[in-house]
Amino acid sequence: MGSVFRSEEMCLAQLFLQSGSAYDCISELGEMGLVEFRDINPSVNLFQRRFVSEIKRCEEMERILGVLTVCGLSAVVPQEQLQRLEVELSEVARNKEKLQRNLLELTEYTHMLRITHTFVHSRSRALGPQYEEFQSIESDSGGCTGMQRLGAKLGFVSGLIHRVKVEAFERMLWRVCKGYTILSYAELGESLADLDTGEISKNVVFLISFWGDQIGQKVQKICDCYHCHLYPHPENDEERADVMDSLRTRILDLNNVLHRTEEYLRQGLQKASESAFTWVVQVKKMKAIYHILNLSSFDVTNKCLIAEVWCPVNDLTNLRGALEEGSRKGDATVPSFVNRIPSNDTPPTLLRTNKFTSGFQSIVEAYGVGDYREASPVPYTIITFPFLFAVMFGDLGHGVVMACFALWMVLKEKSHKRKLFFEGRYIILMMGLFSVYTGLIYNDCFSKSLNIFGSGWSVRAIQKHAYYYIPKHSMNETLQTNALLTLDPNVTGVFSGPYAFGIDPIWNMAVNRLSFLNSYKMKMSVIIGVVHMSFGVVLSVFNHLHFKHNFNIYLLFLPELLFLLCLFGYLVFMILYKWLAFGARDSRLAPSILIHFINMFLMQGEDNTPLYPGQVGVFLVVVALLSVPVLLLGKPVYLYWLHRGGKGLRLRRGYERVRRVSEDDMSQAPAYDDDEEEGLDDLMTSRETQPKEFDFGDVFLHQAIHTIEYCLGCISNTASYLRLWALSLAHAQLSEVLWAMVMRLGLRMTSRLGVLFLVPVFSLFAVLTVSILLVMEGLSAFLHALRLHWVEFQNKFYHGTGIKFSPFDFSTLPSVFEQDGLL
Repeated sequence: MGSVFRSEEMCLAQLFLQSGSAYDCISELGEMGLVEFRDINPSVNLFQRRFVSEIKRCEEMERILGVLTVCGLSAVVPQEQLQRLEVELSEVARNKEKLQRNLLELTEYTHMLRITHTFVHSRSRALGPQYEEFQSIESDSGGCTGMQRLGAKLGFVSGLIHRVKVEAFERMLWRVCKGYTILSYAELGESLADLDTGEISKNVVFLISFWGDQIGQKVQKICDCYHCHLYPHPENDEERADVMDSLRTRILDLNNVLHRTEEYLRQGLQKASESAFTWVVQVKKMKAIYHILNLSSFDVTNKCLIAEVWCPVNDLTNLRGALEEGSRKGDATVPSFVNRIPSNDTPPTLLRTNKFTSGFQSIVEAYGVGDYREASPVPYTIITFPFLFAVMFGDLGHGVVMACFALWMVLKEKSHKRKLFFEGRYIILMMGLFSVYTGLIYNDCFSKSLNIFGSGWSVRAIQKHAYYYIPKHSMNETLQTNALLTLDPNVTGVFSGPYAFGIDPIWNMAVNRLSFLNSYKMKMSVIIGVVHMSFGVVLSVFNHLHFKHNFNIYLLFLPELLFLLCLFGYLVFMILYKWLAFGARDSRLAPSILIHFINMFLMQGEDNTPLYPGQVGVFLVVVALLSVPVLLLGKPVYLYWLHRGGKGLRLRRGYERVRRVSEDDMSQAPAYDDDEEEGLDDLMTSRETQPKEFDFGDVFLHQAIHTIEYCLGCISNTASYLRLWALSLAHAQLSEVLWAMVMRLGLRMTSRLGVLFLVPVFSLFAVLTVSILLVMEGLSAFLHALRLHWVEFQNKFYHGTGIKFSPFDFSTLPSVFEQDGLL
């Protein structure tokens, strides 16, 4: 249980790992997550370390698994099998791409022949018998059909072009060819994928007739510039029919081959997916192990690997067991072992948590990771954080809703454990339960009070008292204009006694309800704030005692506690004393606490009626003011005296004693005398608290900053706790306004339709309650409670400047699915 209140004791250890079993030993440590490795080769470049080639090989395997686009665990990753599978699947994918490209070309060619056939027949009808002579001329090498007419050759170019390029293509043909071309085109009915980019787009089929070889060359160049897909144009109908039959046959064959290729590729990927997830995880583990091995160094014989780790002292036995298991798996002839070494470096901070305390630990570490062996605020935050939240959020109905929602998250935590919102399920549960408690104290449930134990006020006595004091001629007018009378317990027979638990429900009907709750909650906030801050100051004693800084108890703790209690602790005492000493009958005779507190600072307490016999508040102010110079000068002067002053001789004697004992055998060393023992204690204290070269100015400056911050902080922090009062009243008023403006509208209707009207009204009330009062107000109260812990409570004893313990643990490796975006 010691690790709950303080971070665990850490030690620096050296691991001596045999070369043959080093990999297995590191793997065992990664599975258990026991140690944090240190880099003992900081001057060596990352690219010059011993296992760089193995890391590159792991990265290559990660690339191969990325190509497969699947995820998947195996004890040994077969790298050759991965490479062979990659080559095979890549070849199948390339063949599939080629087949799809050929199929697309054949499809385009088919559409081109179908559409250009209409172009040729339309031109044949337009030219008449002359066009028949064109068919007897042989086609040239470019696939164009021509004839000799007046010394020129007539040719054809056909193909497909993107629809957006048609207008520019037509203008270019006209300008370059000077009108020696005839362009016919028609839009393709269906969209086809582009051969180069794979994008789906609309295409246009065109047919160009031209005269002369030079014009034909220009047409070919223009088509190339516009990335047209050109296809041979048949000479006659018989040849076109043969080409169409051939295309249909080839398309059918290609579809069959593509189907078989896709089936083979699917089987290959399915086979790879059976073990791909395990391969990915294992590759990541291998890469992490080689990275850790790069942090280590080899001895001169290259037979032993040396690593340095931070390890909890309580886990040294498990560490030795992990090394033994790794040596056994690696079939090492010489077992690996661990050696604990001394170190002056600050160890990392380790606080073990479970699923209940992890959320509260995250709240504390959001402020800062605690120093090594510093007192942890977590066990106290588990109680104080939801309690301060509930003081601001106190409502029985809202607390029940919040607690039920958190209980649902707790019951569903196994199925939703990856969701970040579920990490705070126990925090929300505690906030809901504490809100139920404070809601009972405030007697507030959805802005309404619960009359469980019966009111301590007599309604008949109130009415009789009002009838007695109000003149008869104005009785009706007064009762009509003042439906609710002010509750005054200083009336005989009206107030029979306090309510059994919480606030009397009759206050919900009184016109002076708000003033009563204002006074109650404001004083309650001051009391809670002073107690909370005093508790934080008291916790600093445990840090001073643990680190053997005993002088801090007299020079820091006592002045801080006196300053806080003599001023604001005395204010709390006056509040409690006035509650206990003055009743309802003599409440008007009770002096004002605020006037007493102000006059105490102004040294004017003689003219005021004392709160109790012998009251002298000026003395406490003097004590608080005297504690300020002690807090400011005590520690710097003591450290300066310790370094230069009267204890110098004993310090030197103690230092010589330490040096002699370190050189001799401890068992033969004589015992210390009293002076030397005290000198050793002071030496250790001064070595822990002072820098290597003592600088009085630097120490005084830091202490002056701390003194100013603490003294001013006591005032501002006490005022900051008034947010408990402000947010509690704001939450209650918002709840009351929501009830009055929404639910009361539905409850006023007494007809049968009122029941049907109540359904949408209640739905609106529920939505507004959840969105405004639970979510927005809950978030506001959460943030204010967080601020009160960080600034007002934790800064009294918690520095939060430590380094978090980060063990080498395979479970912390990033998820493959999250990294690849597959979830």
